[in-house]
Amino acid sequence: MKHKFQAESLMMTYGYKPELSEGAVKPPIFQTSTFVFKTAEQGKAYFELAYGLRKKEENEEQGLIYSRINNPNLEILENRLCLWDKADDCAVFESGMSAISTVLLEFLKPGDLLLFSSPVYGGTDHFIHHYLKSVGVDSIGITAQHSQAEIIKLIEDSGKADKLAFIFLETPANPTNDLIDIQMCKHIANHFSTDSKQVVIGVDNTYMGPIWSHPLEHGADLVIYSATKYIGGHSDLIAGAVLGNATYMNRVKVLRTFLGNMPSPHTCWLLLRSLETMKIRMEQQMRNARKVAAFLNSHPLVDKVYYLGLLDEASKDYELYKRQYSSPGAMLSFDIKGGEKTAFQFLNQLRLIKMAVSLGSTESLAQHPASMTHAGVCPEKRQKMNITDSLIRISVGVENYQDLIWDVEQALGTVDEVPSKQYKVEYAMNEV
Repeated sequence: MKHKFQAESLMMTYGYKPELSEGAVKPPIFQTSTFVFKTAEQGKAYFELAYGLRKKEENEEQGLIYSRINNPNLEILENRLCLWDKADDCAVFESGMSAISTVLLEFLKPGDLLLFSSPVYGGTDHFIHHYLKSVGVDSIGITAQHSQAEIIKLIEDSGKADKLAFIFLETPANPTNDLIDIQMCKHIANHFSTDSKQVVIGVDNTYMGPIWSHPLEHGADLVIYSATKYIGGHSDLIAGAVLGNATYMNRVKVLRTFLGNMPSPHTCWLLLRSLETMKIRMEQQMRNARKVAAFLNSHPLVDKVYYLGLLDEASKDYELYKRQYSSPGAMLSFDIKGGEKTAFQFLNQLRLIKMAVSLGSTESLAQHPASMTHAGVCPEKRQKMNITDSLIRISVGVENYQDLIWDVEQALGTVDEVPSKQYKVEYAMNEV
């Protein structure tokens, strides 16, 4: 009897053959730099495939050569990650930024035009505005407020419409949760593509992880993750991942081979461990985030909460959210009254929630984007992106939600601008 297992069920076993590893129920760490060929002919055959000198024969698999090219831990991890996004292939990297930079370097050359959504993660913003600019790649930033017609006009008015090569989207945006319509951008890509040049779309899906959104189903060609975040989920590793169709992924993997920015076997092994509990972790984080967001949304010291679970159901954003995502996620930001002074007061008084950058881990983290992750973005652009001195970002973890709310409430209670009538939490909570 045939049965199609769900991805979360296959995270324990998919792509691994215990009989090849002394029957070990979990893959061992293949801590080796190189692999032995049985014959010279076998070595020749492996290299022919690795360099694309010939196509695979029926049922032929790429053999192990060298851990910069392939490694059992790396291959098992990439096979399992493909299940979530239903991708042809996956390439895992030593960091999220190495995944992003490798993709942009592969699909852009001097003279090309990049269209990107704004805001994006601070490291991505810096790479676009500094490195890519220095090698002659022009760029145009768009926001969630731009319509399809407005974006097309921006591209045409640039005088480089024929040079548009890549569209990079981060949605939801870090740290504002702004939403970009992937299907709309696919229409734009098709509008500027020709028989000889295809405009490629890459989506940074880190905020949603592989559980809550699948950009490939909405028109993206590549989906990119900082695997450090929800995929790793324990703040104990750095990694990135790119997934997509076989043609584009072959290009990404070839460049990765020569840049040498793949992760170690040990990092891959840790990620395989994390994949087994990813769905459980992310679901609990989302449930907690809903509670924390609702609490913040009713607090007198909070001007606005940026969380997908609080979108107005009559809004355009809500329609896009329901079409593009299956969950509001576990990332939220809010504007605190009083600016940087009160934001710092709040952050300094947190007792359970840790003040640190990164996101998606089991522990809750809080940070101040304007002075931390997005400090490298010029102040004028930060203001336009709504990354103000009042903005605080929280990555909600798996702790008890009542304890999280207690911590947020007590930290807000220490801020100078709290109204004279103190706000009380309606939950019974124990001292942390």
